[in-house]
Amino acid sequence: MAVDLESLKVLRAVVEEGGFSRAAMRLNKTQSAVSYQIQKLESRLGTAIFDRSGYRAGLTPVGERILAEGQRLLDQAQYVSDLVEQFSAGWEPRLELVVDGMLPDLPLLRVLKEMAELTIPTHIQLRVEFLGGVPQRFEQAGADLMLTLVPPVDSRLSAQALADLETVLVVAPEHPLAQLCSLDLTTVQQHVELTVHDSSYNRAHGGTQTFGGERVFYLSDFRAKKEALLMGLGYGWMPLREVEAELVTGALVELDYQGGSRHRYTPMLVHRLDQPLGRAGRLLSEKLKQCF
Repeated sequence: MAVDLESLKVLRAVVEEGGFSRAAMRLNKTQSAVSYQIQKLESRLGTAIFDRSGYRAGLTPVGERILAEGQRLLDQAQYVSDLVEQFSAGWEPRLELVVDGMLPDLPLLRVLKEMAELTIPTHIQLRVEFLGGVPQRFEQAGADLMLTLVPPVDSRLSAQALADLETVLVVAPEHPLAQLCSLDLTTVQQHVELTVHDSSYNRAHGGTQTFGGERVFYLSDFRAKKEALLMGLGYGWMPLREVEAELVTGALVELDYQGGSRHRYTPMLVHRLDQPLGRAGRLLSEKLKQCF
């Protein structure tokens, strides 16, 4: 048994307009055509939709249920129609962004909130990796955009440099290293170093800022690393924006290291040249550029 959308539209119009005559005017049909459509629907269902025993026809219990379920079908059909129109206008069905977890998350979350509040059909997927894991995930997942600290070498990629990210070498004030000045490499290597592991399979960039000591604790992310630093478990690099407040209050202190206690990364916003971004991708890119 097939119930077509046109019959459901006619049924809705009859009920909303309060009669066949007004429904016909609304639908730009003759009254006989409207009556025929309802009769055809009743015939297909094998039951009466309207109770015609009174002065004015009213819905039967079956008719009320058919109208309610039919409205859901009509709403879904309209939603699909709107989706098709939006996709035809250049919006992507799906957009995937891979981000390095060292980047500050609050600005990123603000951008994603702005995108989520827009009435666009694009579903945005966010993935967080670290160092070499970002370009690796970008390739494997066929993602559309990435915010990476590892400069891309593929000529098929477009990369735009964003504002530098500064990191600082810190430790809790009660840690033994906090009491020393002009620390050399041998001295810091004697203590526990805290770091966040490169999430790529081959750890290609895992040693970028490690000191090569025997005791290195790898944490899952920078929140866990910050907690470990605050409890005095060890020393390590942190994004400056993540520990500015603790440096002001003295909950963390900057190490006096001979090799330098600050380091800068240049984040890159990257997309594929052979796969032009759609409207959502371009909009997200602009927001990320403004944000970072």
